[in-house]
Amino acid sequence: MKSYYVYILRCSDGSYYTGVTNDVERRFYEHQEGLIEGCYTHDKRPLKLMHVEEFTDIIEAICREKQIKGWSRRKKEAIIAGDYEELVKLSKSHPSTEPALSGTARKGEPFDRACPERKEAEKKDSSTSSE
Repeated sequence: MKSYYVYILRCSDGSYYTGVTNDVERRFYEHQEGLIEGCYTHDKRPLKLMHVEEFTDIIEAICREKQIKGWSRRKKEAIIAGDYEELVKLSKSHPSTEPALSGTARKGEPFDRACPERKEAEKKDSSTSSE
């Protein structure tokens, strides 16, 4: 089964970059070596890999990436630290900038609230399987 990963990088200027890939090692190398001109991280090297989550569904991985990109710096730092209590607290006091992506699901949990694309894909699957 294929895996997909959502990752958070810490840039040399202290900012965070969130991305999705099917090969974290390769993608980190590409970022670190500046192989992708125009990428946010290109002029912010060296980079440090801070957090990785694994998914078996690309749609869920992309939705999680979008969700994290909408988070505040404090929420990103809470998940990097593995402080889920703080993450829940921050989610209540500072919702994401994208309301549809404001769930606080953890690794391995469904992202139905945070992933409208997932619901659409499931609708298509169920309508074609009953034909």
